[in-house]
Amino acid sequence: MKKFLAALLAAMLIPVGSLAETIVTSFYPIYLFTLNLTEGIEGVEVRNLAAPDTGCLHDYQLQTGDMKKLAGADAFLINGAGMESYLTGVMDAFPQLAVVDASAGIELLCAEEDHDHDHDHAHGEYNAHVWLDAENAQTMVRNLAEGLIAACPAHAETIAANRDAYLARLAALDGEIDAALQALPRKEIVTFHEAFPYFANAYGLNVAAVVNREPSDSLSPAKLAELVKLVRELGVPPLFVEPQYEDMAAQTLARETGAKLYTLDPVVTGPENDVPLSYYEDVMRANVQVLLEALGAE
Repeated sequence: MKKFLAALLAAMLIPVGSLAETIVTSFYPIYLFTLNLTEGIEGVEVRNLAAPDTGCLHDYQLQTGDMKKLAGADAFLINGAGMESYLTGVMDAFPQLAVVDASAGIELLCAEEDHDHDHDHAHGEYNAHVWLDAENAQTMVRNLAEGLIAACPAHAETIAANRDAYLARLAALDGEIDAALQALPRKEIVTFHEAFPYFANAYGLNVAAVVNREPSDSLSPAKLAELVKLVRELGVPPLFVEPQYEDMAAQTLARETGAKLYTLDPVVTGPENDVPLSYYEDVMRANVQVLLEALGAE
């Protein structure tokens, strides 16, 4: 709390003094969506709060630089669904700041129960990885566009045009993923952590097991034995790790079962500069190719 108050005080001492609209996004997926919505608009600056190599906001703590960004923001665009665990503190510190929840209207999935140990899930009651369903991504883009138009009404026409063009691309992506994965001969996957339930639900896959609920969790001997038994009973489905996190637990499980390891990217990290506007689509398509290889498509 002392660090938070110090950061807030430092932020309040920063003169804003700019006529340009400043939009702050909470982390990389929201940043990607917002870049597409503001493409070609002069006078609107999009600043991402968490560094582009942060990944999901597991236990993310606001820094002094974050508070400075928020102090000068016209709107704060967030994922929602509990991803931004620090949100209450931000709203208390900046009660006039417009906060746009990209997950509004999306049917949320409950976080899985953890039977090994008791701790609060970093995302709260619901799984917050809603953007990995491309249909959900379209809802998020609509929500973000609405918030941007309210924050930057002078640019409403361009934002709306960008929204419609991006929605068309995301709809095409959604259909492409669905067509590619529906006919897979195998449907069961084991994932590194709870990033992919929305993706699996949308595209006909079954997350049979999760190695760790949180990336920082250790794999207990009891949990390892349980997972080894389950993976063998399922016929040794592939194990999927994420490029943002160490995969020692998954490697241990792979050695014990003979399961093959593959990498799925939850689109939570990426380039900081010269970001391709198609980055979300590019990574999702790369994930499809990995799944086709791993699950035995012709």
